[in-house]
Amino acid sequence: MKPFPPLLLYLLLPPCTLASFCPNDCSCSLPDSIICFQRRATSMPSNVPPVTKNLYLFQNGIEKLHQDDFLELESLEMLDLSQNELTELPDRVFEPLHSLRNLDLSSNQIEKISEESFAGLELLERLYLYNNAIKCIHPAAFDGLEQLLELKLQGNELTTLPALKMPRLLLLDLGFNTIPSPGPSDLQTPKLESLKLGGLGLKNLNEELLSSFKNLHELDISNNQLNAFPAVLREARGLVILSMAGNSLRSLRWEDLEHLTELQELDISNLSLQSLPENMKGAFPNLKRLTVAENPFNCLCTMAWFPTWLRHQQIQLGRTEETRCHFPPRNAGAVLERLDHRDFGCPTTTTITTSTVKTTSLTPTPITTAHSTTYSTLLKPSENPPMEADSDPPPLVPASPSSGADTGVRFSSCPSNICLNGGTCWLDHQGRHECTCPCGKAGKYCQNEDSPHLCEDVATATVNAEPEIAAQMVTSSSILLDLHRYIEMRPYIRGVRLTYRNLSGADKRPKHLNIPASYPEYTLRGLQSNSTYSVCASPLGEPRDVNSVCTEAQTSSQQTATARMGDKQLTRTLVPAVAILLLLALVAVGVGVACHVHRKRARLELECDPSQLELEGVKAGLDNGTLPQKQAEILFTPTAVQNGGLEVPLMQEHSIANNNTNTLKPSYF
Repeated sequence: MKPFPPLLLYLLLPPCTLASFCPNDCSCSLPDSIICFQRRATSMPSNVPPVTKNLYLFQNGIEKLHQDDFLELESLEMLDLSQNELTELPDRVFEPLHSLRNLDLSSNQIEKISEESFAGLELLERLYLYNNAIKCIHPAAFDGLEQLLELKLQGNELTTLPALKMPRLLLLDLGFNTIPSPGPSDLQTPKLESLKLGGLGLKNLNEELLSSFKNLHELDISNNQLNAFPAVLREARGLVILSMAGNSLRSLRWEDLEHLTELQELDISNLSLQSLPENMKGAFPNLKRLTVAENPFNCLCTMAWFPTWLRHQQIQLGRTEETRCHFPPRNAGAVLERLDHRDFGCPTTTTITTSTVKTTSLTPTPITTAHSTTYSTLLKPSENPPMEADSDPPPLVPASPSSGADTGVRFSSCPSNICLNGGTCWLDHQGRHECTCPCGKAGKYCQNEDSPHLCEDVATATVNAEPEIAAQMVTSSSILLDLHRYIEMRPYIRGVRLTYRNLSGADKRPKHLNIPASYPEYTLRGLQSNSTYSVCASPLGEPRDVNSVCTEAQTSSQQTATARMGDKQLTRTLVPAVAILLLLALVAVGVGVACHVHRKRARLELECDPSQLELEGVKAGLDNGTLPQKQAEILFTPTAVQNGGLEVPLMQEHSIANNNTNTLKPSYF
């Protein structure tokens, strides 16, 4: 009689009997599945039942694979070999696995992929090779994998990428390699939905490639070196998930994102953003998750709308604890999402009617800098500005709508178009409208041409002058900036934009913050010790590359700072002691003089008894050789008080937006 084939024998056995065939140190509690976790063996387990469909062998210590390990596993659909010690894949090692659809080889030490590493896997749908040491892939390594849906290659050492001809591929992750930006010939994947190119060091994107994807829903271009918003993304209307975190964008215009109305997740963290415009509320009607961490936000009135909008729209704020305020000092270090509207310091404007008084909270008009010549005039809301003989009539300003039910309410704000030729209109505390004119313009409304040589004279006068900004005091973690001269030379500015970066550290990206012109001194804190910093100041609203004034300062080492603190403490102790000794000497001299005068007047031959002239308590302190003890002082570390408030370092440089760290859990499909 001919014996039964092994597979048929397993099929004829009852389910309760299959558990008895479970390999050693494995679990077979799930039907058709075997889980071997931390088995601590260098080879594959033996006696795996042929009916097994899912085999999990993560963290087993497996060092090598053989084709014989898979000869009878024709039903296997899922094979997880992640987090082992594999260094190579023998040719055709997986060929017996005709039914395999999911193969996870992540977090091993594989160095290369040969032409026949995946031969015979015609039905494979998911291939995970991330977090290995792969340096090269044979150009034909993926030929035959026409059913592949997901391919993950991030976290390897690839410098080139073979042409991928995968008609059904939906997800491709190439992040954290050193490959150049791929082109259309490199990725022949017409159905791609998710493309991840984070951490490749890209300075630009191949627009032809991105425009070729008609069904792209997710794009990750985080942690690259992009210094401008890619123009091709302005028309990527189908994007649902977009990550741009950790790039070198100088600015992010919301006009670039206005057509991305389908976005549900947006990551713009670590872009040196100081504020978010309020018109962002209407730009993303479908937004569910927003990440804006590691940005030095100025939590002023212009940001008061943000926490309310998050709560009202039920938008989840990613990395909440890393989304904090940097300025002003009263809000420094506060979690942005937890601030109330009153915490942003919005000014109030009171309007008077015949019967009621109404107080409304306003968002101030953004401030821009201009020429130092300022003209002012007092206007009623119903009057048009007067015109000079040689002036052009200013554009009409629409009447401000009344608020509430009272028709008698008259609300006066600075008209948006009252100043011409780029002038800035603002309203002072007495209600006067003033126009601040740019260089080369003059007049009440900046309507006249000014002498252009005045601008040149001002620029020439500053040559060879004293430094406009200087480092007044430097510690191991802070730099106190003296801005008195800088602000005095520019009385027209409303604020100063500070840009500083560490010239000695690995991360030389500049950090920016805005301070009002009422701060002639400002302390930069949370700096690295023993490092050289470049600090530049420019008028708020003007191009900083053209109008910036810079200086350099070097922070001291921790040892030097400790020595300085010790010297300061010693000085505080010695000064009172010396003062007491001087006082005692003066008392002794006074006593001697008094004794001499007394003897001379009395004409007595008696000697003066010092014991009768001693001050009570003075000698008692000297007899035992001690001085009165001064109360111990509380010493503060040089972190803290800045302009009346405490400031702590806000940014954590080790955080990255695209987290691809290893985990101890397997990748379940």
